[in-house]
Parts: sequence; C-alpha cells; structure tokens
Amino acid sequence: MSLVSIFASAILPVVGMAALGYVLGWAKDVEVDALNTTVVYVLAPALVFHSVATTDLSGAILLDIALGVTLFTLAMTVVAELVGRAVGVREPLLSALVLVTVFSNSGNYGIPLSEFAFGETGRSTAVIFLTTQSVLIYTVGVYIAARSGSEDWTEGVERVFTVPLVYAVAAALAGREFDLLPAAESTAMETVGLLGDSSIPVMLIILGIELARTDYGATLRTVGTATVLKMVVAPVVGIGLALAIGFDNPTVGRVYILETATPSAVTPLILLIEFGDSTPVEGVTVSEFASTVVLVTMLVSIPAMTLLISLLQSGVL
Repeated sequence: MSLVSIFASAILPVVGMAALGYVLGWAKDVEVDALNTTVVYVLAPALVFHSVATTDLSGAILLDIALGVTLFTLAMTVVAELVGRAVGVREPLLSALVLVTVFSNSGNYGIPLSEFAFGETGRSTAVIFLTTQSVLIYTVGVYIAARSGSEDWTEGVERVFTVPLVYAVAAALAGREFDLLPAAESTAMETVGLLGDSSIPVMLIILGIELARTDYGATLRTVGTATVLKMVVAPVVGIGLALAIGFDNPTVGRVYILETATPSAVTPLILLIEFGDSTPVEGVTVSEFASTVVLVTMLVSIPAMTLLISLLQSGVL
C-alpha cells in the first residue's frame, strides 16, 4: 500500500477540516464556548452511544480492548505526571501536559485511519478503543482538567457526574444486555448516529479555531516534552501492553497499537476550556498549550503513522 495513498485517504481529510476551522477563526471572531458545550453534552455522547450499541465485536474482544485502553491510560498518566514534575512543569500546564500525552486522537483521526489500514475490523476496534477512552477521559480526564481550577479536588470528581457521556455508555451497554435497543436501521438509531457523526467535524473545527488564536511564539518552546511523550513514549508503551495482553485476533492487536500512537486528542482541549484554569503560565494558557501540542503531534504523525502502518501491515509489529 502506497504511503501517499495512506496520507491522502486517512490523514488529509482530518488536516483539511482543522484547516477550515483555522481559516474561520482567523477571518471571524467566533465564540467557541457554545460549540464546546454542544460537543460535551450532545454530540460526543451520541457518537459513543451509537458505537457501543451497533458494534459486532464479541464480548471477549471488547473486554481485551477495554483492558488495554485502561492499562495504557494508567501507565501514561503516571509517566506524564512524573516526567512533567521532573522537568519543572507547573500547574495548570502540568494538568494540560498529562491530558494531551495520555489521550490519543482515536476518534476523528484514529477511526478513519484504522478503517483504511485494516478494514471493518480496524474500524470496529477503533470505535471500542474510542468508547473506552471516552469513559476514561470524561471521568479521569475531567478530574485532571478541573483539579488545576479548584483548591478542592473533590469538585473535579463531582463534575464527572455532570457529563452525560458516562450515562450514554451505561445506557448502550444495558440496552445491548437486555435487548432493549431499536434496530440499527431504525429512524431513532439513524438519528443518534447522525448526531454522533457530526461531532467529528465540529471538534476539528474547534481545534482549527483555537489554533488560529494561539501565540505560537510563546507556546512552541513549551511543547517539546509533550510531543516526545505522545509520539515516542506512548507507542512504545502501547506495543508493550499489546504483547502483554496477547490479543487473540492479531488485527485487533495491531489496531490497538496504531490507536495508542495517534497524535494528541482534541477532547482534552475542549475539557480544558470547559473545566480548566485559564491563568497563563509564562504567558501561555492551557488552551494555547493544548492546541499547539495537538498541531505539532498531528504534523509529526503524518510521516510517523504512514511508517507505522507499513510496519504493522507487514507483520513486523
């Protein structure tokens, strides 16, 4: 498979939508708070509910993927926290560093990339990876984002229960278990699917708008540690965990590795805007820091992902 084809089919559409948001943010004074709230409370829950409700993967494979994502999140949280403190990163940027290095862009970047590289199994695996990560990011992630904005850490935990995505996952799992869900081709499920699909371009447009407002002269010098953690350390951790878990389906294992290696997710940026402390550290806010990390890791991922897919498809990994 041509590296140019991989870039054109899987990576270029993602970059293109973010570029549209960048142009919009540069040309117009767009207020992103309303868009953020819509994603957090409507579009993202719809995406995950529909994904969980309609997947064809077996229960055993789902558990393996969920275990892998949970272990990866815990491992990278510890690594990022320790490295961040060791190099002198201060709050609220420390919380931002942890978020952008732990959580991968497994949705709007990882799903199309995995589907193109590994077909239907790739897409299904990526969706479950996203679903598990979404539960973690809207629980652990919300706490990490909120801890820098409050002296009382329990406020971060309390905010977890105000995010509807957790309840959307629970409802989808309960519906599957008790056979209460409408048919996938029903109007209700198609409507939910349409809402969920719309979350991907909206999140990318938000990213582009934030990138247009970022002072790169102040932030580029602060993102080196995050970039190395996300694009070098995270894939190594992902490979180690994939070998330790020993996925029964080799394709699922390869997609799992690919998902851990994707660039920083857009969702931490949204959570930091919604819940985090906006106090600048040396002239850099958490939203500027996070959006710059997303941009830099996305650029780095263009050659990195094409090479990794080649290695995975060849069976080297």
